[in-house]
Amino acid sequence: MRTPAVIVNYKVYTEVEGIRSLDLSEICQKVAEESGVSIGVCPPMVELSRVADAVDIPVFSQNVDPRKPGSGTGFTTPSLVKATGAFGSLINHSEHKQSAEDVGTCVGMCHELDLCTCVCADTTEIAADLARFSPAFIAVEPPELIGGDISVTTANPKVVSDTVEAVKAVDSNISVLCGAGVKTGEDVKAAIDLGASGVLLASGVVKSKEPETVIRDLIKYL
Repeated sequence: MRTPAVIVNYKVYTEVEGIRSLDLSEICQKVAEESGVSIGVCPPMVELSRVADAVDIPVFSQNVDPRKPGSGTGFTTPSLVKATGAFGSLINHSEHKQSAEDVGTCVGMCHELDLCTCVCADTTEIAADLARFSPAFIAVEPPELIGGDISVTTANPKVVSDTVEAVKAVDSNISVLCGAGVKTGEDVKAAIDLGASGVLLASGVVKSKEPETVIRDLIKYL
């Protein structure tokens, strides 16, 4: 996945239930194709296969569990994600946290299947610790700002620049994203200016009545 990148996490909002996940993904693909900007999507788990089969932009699972195929009712294995045709997976989102040991296992299992990994971290310190597993992306998202109206780039810009520095000190190949409260092109530009390689965001796009307009605004400086 090229950088700078914009990854849209659909979470489980009512706005993306059923066919609406595909509708939003097709909008993201349209904007990506017309602009040349790398845009990825994270549909709800129950829509992962449908979306991955229908669009050509990177499609991420919202979560993956450190389990091999077999008995494991309710879990999502890396092998299942791979079989959907998805591009990769989020791991350790603040709304679905895992232990550091499990994060490392998930990253390793995904990499064995050529699945891209985007590991989420609440703080700079956690991001630096999880960098030892060498995911493709680490997204720093202070949980107190997630879903809010103030971007992390405004409320706490130092957490972005500090995380970039700390992660790169461990593994210079990791691309750092930032999230929490990101809603405008100015927020995205600020993230890039702080050293990030893009953003991970959700409600600003998913809950908008005009998502295409919002996405085009987000990428206008990229």
